Amino acid sequence: METRLSGHIRTGFHACIQRVCLLLLAVFGLTSIVPAQAAFDHGHGGFDALLRQHVVLISDGTASEVDYAAFQSKRAALQAYLSELAAVSPGEYDAFNRDQKLAFLINAYNAYTIDFILTRYPDIESIRELGTLFNNAWKKRLFPLLGEKRTLDEIEHEMIRKPGDFDDPRIHMAVNCASIGCPALRNEAFVASRLDEQLNDATKRFLSDRSRNRADAKALRVSKIFDWYDEDFINHSGSVAQWLASYAAQLSDDPEIQQAVRAGSLRVRHLDYDWALNDLQRGQ
Repeated sequence: METRLSGHIRTGFHACIQRVCLLLLAVFGLTSIVPAQAAFDHGHGGFDALLRQHVVLISDGTASEVDYAAFQSKRAALQAYLSELAAVSPGEYDAFNRDQKLAFLINAYNAYTIDFILTRYPDIESIRELGTLFNNAWKKRLFPLLGEKRTLDEIEHEMIRKPGDFDDPRIHMAVNCASIGCPALRNEAFVASRLDEQLNDATKRFLSDRSRNRADAKALRVSKIFDWYDEDFINHSGSVAQWLASYAAQLSDDPEIQQAVRAGSLRVRHLDYDWALNDLQRGQ
């Protein structure tokens, strides 16, 4: 009796072990066929393709116009890219390096701005029309990013401009507010591998546009951007004039005026800002 009982126990034990092994194999087998979540595309390929197709450089490359009508026909592709951005978790973002984070945020701001315009296009002449008396366009909480609905102001001022994170005034030549007065929207996405080069290029292009920035014997006559965000330039270089000193060649062709810009001796004056939509159709 004892021998038969021992045999039953051993048989039951072996059967149990077999069932556990089969269960583990099944679990690991199923796990192996579940596709891993795709890594985020730091080349921003979806947005890059749309920008190359639908952004046109004008004025010798110092400004650009956006073909919003064409973007409207490709809105599904734009929103697919926005879904890629929205799918990035705060933990994933924290694992990005510094340039990956900044490129991510700049592209998010620009892509969401384009999509925001498309919500009312073509019945819109300025992004400011998307706001209300008590809630301007930049304060509308519409844009999912890093686990929360954001406003454009939050993306720009609390994330891109957050003290201690990036501290780079050139971002003001990269984020685009869909307006003629704004620095050009690039016809390519910002990418971490070329971010410094792209920010330098965007800054030089904007400061080379004499309709928005120029120097003469009396003053630096520059965009209102240098008034609205003067603290960023002051924190970086001591003053707006000192920050602009590195771009004397863009602000004037006159060697004597260039020298005055480099010396930081010219006072700063701000030009009017054009809030009209930077629409390709408007320019035709």
